[in-house]
Amino acid sequence: MTPTSWQRWRRRSVGRRRFPALLGTLVLGATVVLTAAQPAAAATPWLTVSDGFVSFRVPAADLESAFGAVSNVVVEGDFGPSFAVADLGLGRSGDAWTSVIGPLRPGLYRYRIRADGTKLLKDPTNATTVASDPTWSTFLVPGESASLLTDVPAGQGGALGTVDYRAGSGQTRSVTVWTPPGYDVRRQHPYPVLYLQGSRSDWLDLGRARQILDNLAVRRRIEPMVVVLGDGSTADLHQELYAIDRAVRRKYIIARDPAHRALAGASAGGTEVLRTVLTHPGEFAYAGSFAGPLTDGHLRIDGRAVNAGTRLLRLYAGNVTDPAYNPTHGTLRLLDRSGVRHDFDGVNPDDGHTWNAWRENLVDFLPRLFRPVHDHRPSAGHLPLTREFTTPAAGSRPTPWLTRDANGDTFVTVETGTEFAGAGRVTLWGNWAPGGSWVNVPLTRTGDRWRGTVGPLKPWFYYYKFIVDLVSHKDIGNPTHITTEPTWSTFLAPGRAARPLTDVPTGQGGTLATLTYTSTVVAAERTAYVWTPPGYDPARAEPYPVLYLQHGGGQNYTDWVEMGRAKQILDNGFRDGTHVPMVVVMGNGNVPDFGKELLDNIVPAARAAYHVSPDPARQALAGLSMGGFQALDILKAHPGEFAYIGTFSAGVFNSTGFDVGAVNSGTKLLRMYTGNVTDFVYPIVLSTMATFDSLGIRYEFAGVTPGPHGWDAWQKNLIDFAPRLFRSDGG
Repeated sequence: MTPTSWQRWRRRSVGRRRFPALLGTLVLGATVVLTAAQPAAAATPWLTVSDGFVSFRVPAADLESAFGAVSNVVVEGDFGPSFAVADLGLGRSGDAWTSVIGPLRPGLYRYRIRADGTKLLKDPTNATTVASDPTWSTFLVPGESASLLTDVPAGQGGALGTVDYRAGSGQTRSVTVWTPPGYDVRRQHPYPVLYLQGSRSDWLDLGRARQILDNLAVRRRIEPMVVVLGDGSTADLHQELYAIDRAVRRKYIIARDPAHRALAGASAGGTEVLRTVLTHPGEFAYAGSFAGPLTDGHLRIDGRAVNAGTRLLRLYAGNVTDPAYNPTHGTLRLLDRSGVRHDFDGVNPDDGHTWNAWRENLVDFLPRLFRPVHDHRPSAGHLPLTREFTTPAAGSRPTPWLTRDANGDTFVTVETGTEFAGAGRVTLWGNWAPGGSWVNVPLTRTGDRWRGTVGPLKPWFYYYKFIVDLVSHKDIGNPTHITTEPTWSTFLAPGRAARPLTDVPTGQGGTLATLTYTSTVVAAERTAYVWTPPGYDPARAEPYPVLYLQHGGGQNYTDWVEMGRAKQILDNGFRDGTHVPMVVVMGNGNVPDFGKELLDNIVPAARAAYHVSPDPARQALAGLSMGGFQALDILKAHPGEFAYIGTFSAGVFNSTGFDVGAVNSGTKLLRMYTGNVTDFVYPIVLSTMATFDSLGIRYEFAGVTPGPHGWDAWQKNLIDFAPRLFRSDGG
């Protein structure tokens, strides 16, 4: 959305580094997986984390060494809504592929590099590993809410050991055993024991089970216990547990009595836990199922026996993006019908079927073991599960379909047509990453269509498109359209925060019309949008003040209406009484000489067609990105022509040529905006303000707008800027 001159600014020249020697290549279907040797300690990291913002810089030479020439590179990681795995697109900048995302919530994340859709690569500069899939690496975003995921000081935590056992299948298998700090081999009373099911390596690499146990133990929030991490994947968990228990007791002092035995697991492991405790009641006094509902609705359950032998049965579930959501609803009803006492932690509104959710589940579950617990309520902020989540039948139109939860957040479900039935990979690109950044969430093939649900989305305006085997496509079931981005579709997630972007009641808004004018710069007829306030009177004694509102590079006069929601913002501001009645002209800035286009063509045409003031004190000029750079060019070349100037993600490259006295005397308000560090113009804006400080040019800085170089920020900028214009009280 910016012209070539500052696109070039983004490119940096840095030294080229060779890719470490590849250890091997694994082909999985159409996907090529490459694993790399660990780099030398001096290798520059591909990933850096600072204040919750995560920057990726992948040297192009390294990718070329691994794959040959590539044209599309993404980072695949669990930083989508609900911690869903999503693709963050990288852009080529000089000799590297780069991007920034954030701020991410504190927690553990996994990621890998995906090139040209099918080529996967582990980050060789990151020493972390995920044993179950060597293409993944992890990183931790620090913060108070993630403090239990950090390593405790050396010597303060528990210990890990390994025990081999003979499984029922005749195979020799292993479990990992965590013992608490101060574990005493001569202890008179055996330690209570928790059997934690699932992949033991995943519980350690992704679940951070060791760190969670260590931190809770150090903080004395759990009873001293032994935790046995198994691998699951067995046809008969009950029989497997008997073999595990017998082997572990040979090496560790653990309790045999059911009152000091617990069983928990996530996903399929949680399902096995439920089946085991319900069909073999009384063997484990404590049980937890983390998004692992029953899959057999006809299971025979003796409710009295279960209640007699179970002190705690606690179930957990994610939001509607969790495939366990509906089955958990059915499981809860089955337990109710069977008379089984149970706790439900409630629906986690911010998480789906993810390790982030299961880490939180483990943190909630562990302190409830082997001690009296009186609080059986759901975790704070969790929601009831009163009905199943349903979506329309295949082929229903129009799309997308919006669902709101009890918090007022929106989940959006989309579906492709049948034209992509033969596609290999389909993702949904949209502005649902932190601050309005863009990520692709993979869709799932459902029959001859692809479908997916994304959320929770806070109330705001969203835009999206399908990426089908790396090619962009529009959701043809969505009637919205964007002139300059024909593959985009839009929707509004309703709610109080989105009110400035919402249509006002019929008859209460202003009028949007088109204005045709002749451009002497490009020798062509051109079009502008013009918004006039409700009650606009062309015969009014006093001309209306006027704001000239400019778009960015690659856009045109339609974008402030179709993407910026300018009409809705202006309508709501007028209705609320926060805006001075004004006329807003949105012209076409795609010309080689914007100053001439504006002053010789757009402004005269607006004055001829509308009752607007020629007084500089009653004229304002604002723009986003390229339009903001153009506004500053006008300020330099024609100081005092517009008393109000607003720049959204824009600055200056050249500090010379400003008539500081004329700028200050002729400008009532120069207000500057920028997105956060994910906005690539952010350093230019900071540099521009430093330049203005040194020159003595007066300006206001609106502060950092959360978000990238995108519409989420620019909409907020207009919402803030418009009420400050033409006010006799100084705003």
